[in-house]
Amino acid sequence: MFYTDGKLQFPVRVEKPNPLFAKALQQAIGGVEGEIRVAMQYMFQAFGARGPAKYRDLLLNTATEELGHIEMLATAVALNLEKAPLSLQEDVSADAVGGAVLNGMDMRHILSTGLAALPADSNGVPFDMSHIYASGNLAADMYSNVCAESTGRALAVRLYNMTDDPGMKEMLAFMIARDTMHQQQWLAALEDMGGAEANLPIPNSFPQSQENQKYSYAYFGHMVDGSIPQGRWTSGPSMDGKGEFTAVKSQPMGGEPSLAPARPDGGAQLPQSSKSGTTGILGKVEGAIERNL
Repeated sequence: MFYTDGKLQFPVRVEKPNPLFAKALQQAIGGVEGEIRVAMQYMFQAFGARGPAKYRDLLLNTATEELGHIEMLATAVALNLEKAPLSLQEDVSADAVGGAVLNGMDMRHILSTGLAALPADSNGVPFDMSHIYASGNLAADMYSNVCAESTGRALAVRLYNMTDDPGMKEMLAFMIARDTMHQQQWLAALEDMGGAEANLPIPNSFPQSQENQKYSYAYFGHMVDGSIPQGRWTSGPSMDGKGEFTAVKSQPMGGEPSLAPARPDGGAQLPQSSKSGTTGILGKVEGAIERNL
């Protein structure tokens, strides 16, 4: 069950409405880095969380907060659209640069919502849930959440630098701070689960004795000249403390792939159904023989 008191989590004010910035803010609502993404990601991770209830509660509380961020951003979009031109005549008569404003707007802010936000990105593409990651593995999800908050914080910083409106900067500074906290809390959850040594590799429930351990910590170099970029990942102890990194030039360990001929009833061309690819009468005879084998 969810509750709301109808109040914003943080004040949202716009001193100088800007329809172009309203379009930019849409990325923070419905973009792949946006708040709909993280709200739904954390929500579905929580819904499927098994194990200690504290992790489910952590996810669910943060998902609920992200719903509040969507509300803040949608309010910011609406406030930035309050002085938007609604017609070509109004646009031209208002000021000399009005045409640039109208041409740069998301027309659906006028035509579909009546100067309100959309569940879409800054290009008007509706959010489709394709970037929701809820694996059922808490450690995998926490790492995914750190990435989500990192890209979200990068977006918020870019929006902050894009505007000179004091109210918008104030709101975005708050959201940037929340992204900082959320990055920290997901990392803290991973530490609470035992840290990298306990959690890696993911899933840690599969016995490493059953994987081909010769390649568990080998960095493959694929440069044509045989060189291997050196870094922390090419030598020294592995991040889980269970092995040593090595660097090797990648070599093919298998032969060329060889598939059986296409089935005659599979919609392929006749030569594909013959091992020799022979056409003509000989090919028909060959194909008939193969079908009867």
